[in-house]
Amino acid sequence: MTTPAPELIARFSEIVGTPHALTEAADIEPYLTENRGLYRGKTVLVLKPGSTQEVSAILKLASETKTPVVPAGGRTGHVGGHVPREAGTDIVLSLERMGKIRKIDTSANVIIADGGAILADVQKAARDNDRLFPLSLGSEGSAMIGGNLSTNAGGTAVLAYGNMRALCLGLEVVLPTGEIWNGLRSLKKDNTGYDLRDLFIGAEGTLGIITGAVLKLFPKPRGHQVAFAAVASPEKALDLFNMASNRCASALTGFEFMARMAFDFTVKHTDGARDPLSAKYPWYTLIDISTSDSQQSADNMMQALLEEALEAGLVEDAVIAKSQGEIDELWHMRNTMSEAQKPEGGSIKHDVSVPVSAIPAFLHAADAAVLEAIPGARICAFGHLGDGNIHYNISQPEGADKAEFVARWGEINTIVHAIVLSHGGSISAEHGIGRLKRDELADIREPIEIDLMHRIKQIFDPAGIMNPDKVLKV
Repeated sequence: MTTPAPELIARFSEIVGTPHALTEAADIEPYLTENRGLYRGKTVLVLKPGSTQEVSAILKLASETKTPVVPAGGRTGHVGGHVPREAGTDIVLSLERMGKIRKIDTSANVIIADGGAILADVQKAARDNDRLFPLSLGSEGSAMIGGNLSTNAGGTAVLAYGNMRALCLGLEVVLPTGEIWNGLRSLKKDNTGYDLRDLFIGAEGTLGIITGAVLKLFPKPRGHQVAFAAVASPEKALDLFNMASNRCASALTGFEFMARMAFDFTVKHTDGARDPLSAKYPWYTLIDISTSDSQQSADNMMQALLEEALEAGLVEDAVIAKSQGEIDELWHMRNTMSEAQKPEGGSIKHDVSVPVSAIPAFLHAADAAVLEAIPGARICAFGHLGDGNIHYNISQPEGADKAEFVARWGEINTIVHAIVLSHGGSISAEHGIGRLKRDELADIREPIEIDLMHRIKQIFDPAGIMNPDKVLKV
């Protein structure tokens, strides 16, 4: 494969129209990197189709000419999945012009959206119709539905609603050959053969491009309350979660946890963030409760939970939000936690999951191993305790050289991931495999699993054009 020739660039550009075919270096620049700065690619062409038919025409021509295509959504991913390769052979296909909400059916509780629809716009459309679309991410203002599906995004409400796979009923997908599969079904029960939908969800654009989706909506909660509670240890946080689960059942919609270091960085570097408690504690939790009947019931439930937890010695101190503004402040603090590490220098990040019951044991083992390897490393663990997803991030020691620290990314990943696997966990909980974890995936999954993935890839993408070198080695 070589860099696309001018004649081929012209053919691709004609499909979308010249204004929507980017060839100038300044226009292309935003599509060449990812927000952690780990990868920088190269391309001579970014295409912005305006319809499923234009996506189809692009992929048909790409398949015929064996031109690699890298799909791009909101470009908020963390594993290099949306970055073209350095050789300059790939073209980028962006869905940013395909952001329509196609239909809302409140009787069926579904919303049909383009693959390029912004997550926050889908959430708003649901709210405007007295419904809830529960996927919530720190990047929801720019993340797109197609990318959320392609990475099987999780976020902060997985505990109650599941990840994107659980929130999707049907898909519209353009295959690498240019064929269009219209699977935009709104059925909750459909046992007619293989479930093709699930092949594309989590495939990270390696099997096709998601151009439309049928997503589940839920009744809008009538009561919503959030509390911020300090605990002495991960074990206490787990006990508090179990108490909350038993007391609140399905009303418990979120349960986050964060180490003191991660919290301190957030308060220090995030505009508007503040410590709502009067003293410092080693660990914190954020508890989110939603009820279907009234605000009073949510308030009463949270108050009763915290009183019981204080009596049991699980909670050191706590504060309950007094307004929607305070709820927003607490969640903003949690959602900006990863970004708040940047001013502290280099950061080696992990998106892992272990069984919920194993979280304390994992944290103790990982902390000991990392500090032995890098004395003075500042561990910023936080995440979704309710579903076992830990963002185990490590900031460089104070005064350390950033480049030297980040150069140890692979070494530290190996240490942390070995502990994850020893607890029956996963090295990718919600961010995907992309390029960052591609080689490691081949080492940790059974050979038959990798072989089956290659077979599926060959069937859907015989020309090998779709997001090459992502997820699987080629």
